[in-house]
Amino acid sequence: MEMFFNMIEKDFLEWAVMHGARLVLILIGSWILYRFGAVLIVRMLERAVRDGRGVSPEAIRKRKETLSKVLENTVKVVVILMGSLMALSEVGVNVGPMIAAAGVAGLAFGFGGQYLIRDIISGLFILIENQYRVGDVVCLGETCGLVESINLRLTVLRDLDGTVHHVPN
Repeated sequence: MEMFFNMIEKDFLEWAVMHGARLVLILIGSWILYRFGAVLIVRMLERAVRDGRGVSPEAIRKRKETLSKVLENTVKVVVILMGSLMALSEVGVNVGPMIAAAGVAGLAFGFGGQYLIRDIISGLFILIENQYRVGDVVCLGETCGLVESINLRLTVLRDLDGTVHHVPN
């Protein structure tokens, strides 16, 4: 029995030396990439969102805040997904079938989730066209209130009574 545990310990130590260091590098690299992406987004938005004619500094600040949240979340999802796939590959999991299955599932969701895709495209245009921002008071359909958050899928409003409404874009 002792020989069995010694063999397992030896195999584990070999694996940890070979793959453990790579896993740690993948995790550290993903974290650095996410932090770099967040800083890059802030700097890009500083240059992209400039003073316009008749635009108040408060409106510019709201636009930067709204866009930075959406872009940071997008970077976070991409980095986590890529880091996870790299880590799984390093552990020995074949990620090729997972990527193929995700492509097929994406196609199926594309056909089945046409309303979701419509909401995401609408949300993208809301952000690009600067129709409204976090902190604005808007009426969306029959719902009016303060915009608490915006993402590509929906807008969260709080009305005068304090009720939170989730309005699909």
